[in-house]
Amino acid sequence: MDLHNKQLQLSMSKSTRQRCNNEWMYSDVPSDITIEVDGRTFALHKFPLVSRSGRIRKLVAEHRDSGTSRIELLNLPGGSESFEWAAKFCYGVNFEITSLNVAKLCCVSDYLEMGEEYAKDNLGSRAETYLDTIVCKSLEMCVDVLQQCENLLPLADELKIVSRCTDAIASKACAEQIASSFSRLEYSSSGRLQMNKQAKCEGDWWIDDLSVLRVDLYQRVMAAMKCRGVRPESVGASLQNYAQKVLTKKPSLWNASAHTKADLVVNLIEHEQRLVVEALVSLLPVEKLSVPISFLFGLLQRAVMLDCTIACRLDLERRIGAQLEMATLDDILIPSFRHTADTLFDVDTVHRILVNFSQQEDSEDDMEDISAYESDSPCSPTQSALLKVAKLVDSYLAEVAADVNLKLTKFMVIAEILPAHARTTHDGLYRAVDIFLKAHQGLSDLERKKVCKLIDFQKLTQEAGAHAAQNERLPLQSIVQVLYFEQVRLRNALCCSYMDTEHKPMHQSWRISSGALSAAMSPRDNYASLRRENRELKLELTRLRMRLNDLEKDHVCMKKDMEKSSSHKFMKSFSWKISKFSFFTRSTSRGSSSPSK
Repeated sequence: MDLHNKQLQLSMSKSTRQRCNNEWMYSDVPSDITIEVDGRTFALHKFPLVSRSGRIRKLVAEHRDSGTSRIELLNLPGGSESFEWAAKFCYGVNFEITSLNVAKLCCVSDYLEMGEEYAKDNLGSRAETYLDTIVCKSLEMCVDVLQQCENLLPLADELKIVSRCTDAIASKACAEQIASSFSRLEYSSSGRLQMNKQAKCEGDWWIDDLSVLRVDLYQRVMAAMKCRGVRPESVGASLQNYAQKVLTKKPSLWNASAHTKADLVVNLIEHEQRLVVEALVSLLPVEKLSVPISFLFGLLQRAVMLDCTIACRLDLERRIGAQLEMATLDDILIPSFRHTADTLFDVDTVHRILVNFSQQEDSEDDMEDISAYESDSPCSPTQSALLKVAKLVDSYLAEVAADVNLKLTKFMVIAEILPAHARTTHDGLYRAVDIFLKAHQGLSDLERKKVCKLIDFQKLTQEAGAHAAQNERLPLQSIVQVLYFEQVRLRNALCCSYMDTEHKPMHQSWRISSGALSAAMSPRDNYASLRRENRELKLELTRLRMRLNDLEKDHVCMKKDMEKSSSHKFMKSFSWKISKFSFFTRSTSRGSSSPSK
């Protein structure tokens, strides 16, 4: 019974649709022309068509001598649905023009030559009027039109439908941003007008709307926005949103059938995502901090995995190197996606990023930074970035050192890429070298000495020095160096206990105690380091004095025990021998014959 009802409803819907499709034609006049579009035939009449369509008029004139009344329209934009709207318009049937069909109407009117030269208020002029006066005033409607243009290229581009919509979107977004900026203006306590940075910016509501566009049209919209002066932060936020929605979902540019091979589907997916990544990289703002560095690393991993162009990857590496001090260890641990790679992580890419960072630091070192001495921070921005990157590199080396396939040359080239003053302590580098020696036990003595030369044992802390002195994996020469510097550190600590720390010579530019090379720092950093080292030395001297007091007490107790246990005769003999070495008795010398009093 239910199946019978469904079949009845289906037959009724078919008959209703057929009646609706034919009700706009002249039912009492037999058709004199048949037009075929994409396998669908339309039995129509010549007069209403040729009165408004220049193309059909020419085709009818060409087939007049042959006597045929059947015409096939090839490559009609929008297919049979667009032609049905055009035919209804020729028959005078009213239908609504919306943002979902105006692009097709513009293209089909151009294809059928339905301009003003054939009839007044023709389909082409009406669609163009709606596009200019209605669609271009709304950002959402422009996005709808651009979605329809995806299947109408390149004709939609030739008719400037795409350019008009992209310019309208860019203008609308820029205007919204300006209005939002004005709403965030407020008067300060001094009566001056200033921007409230804590207020939420509501002028970027269009970001989610643009994520539905295909990548080529999205790229054109964002390029137009950048030309209009949209904020780099807004552009970056839109790029992140688009990447998150497009790169994490199944691509829509292909329609996989049941007979499609798996490798072909994979290739199509990779091709689409490759286009998306390269487009996003080309749209990145030139301003620093416009996008998070984690997003740049995510794009770089995708670019490496999808084998994007070399220019795309180099651009990402350069951008990451410019703000590497903000990266984390998880960011730079880039897996090796190539099958031919012999290491677990992509060490070559990280090396190129560090090269970009070092070149940036070299260029900044050539310029004087006067404001660095006036800063409240203990380090200048450049020195602070170096310290952060040095710790990041040491942590990275400790992670990749456990890979048995990592070559010694690659390990050393990353460890040596930063300048000497970048590391105030070599504890992290020592840990990485120790892990590398443990994972590569087949190294020769020469290679072990070579890798241990990376460590400046003067810059090891007391705990790291104690560990290194007992580390059997280190070469004997390195252990001797560790013991020597520990001895020098202890001797300096003892000497400093008898000196006035407030009147130290200014030429002492480095200290062994902390292992930090103060000469490589700025004067402000040098002064702070010296004060810190002085505190450490005072603490060490206090410990030594307490130890000396304990030793003196032990000596007194030992002497008392010896006096109780020894006999009186032994003590007299011992006292007589000691009296010979008395420091208070003047011994006879050459030229003196009188005894002391």
